Amino acid sequence: MNVIKKLWIGIGILILLSPLGLTIPRLFGSEGAWGEWGLEKIEKITGFIPEGMKRLAESWKAPFKDYGLPNQSKGFFSQRFGYFIAAIIGVAVTAGLMYLVARLLGRRNDEK
Repeated sequence: MNVIKKLWIGIGILILLSPLGLTIPRLFGSEGAWGEWGLEKIEKITGFIPEGMKRLAESWKAPFKDYGLPNQSKGFFSQRFGYFIAAIIGVAVTAGLMYLVARLLGRRNDEK
């Protein structure tokens, strides 16, 4: 089996494992994933909200808030489906960008 095929299999396994970000915290009664915090949580952890975070907090809106799809219920299994979709979209966007970068770099080397 060639290296590219092994890499895609590994990425597929990671996509299938992506809902563990929901499952594991629920099993252990902990909070959400590390780093996925709002301003309130940041303030609770640190005692303040950094000025830059306050200023830029509203400048970016996630395409799928809380990994949910539009008109999707907020149940546990619906959220897991949203995690799968987010993982697939993330892999597709990243792979597409890397393909374009590789093509551009390949052309640049061919011109030399």
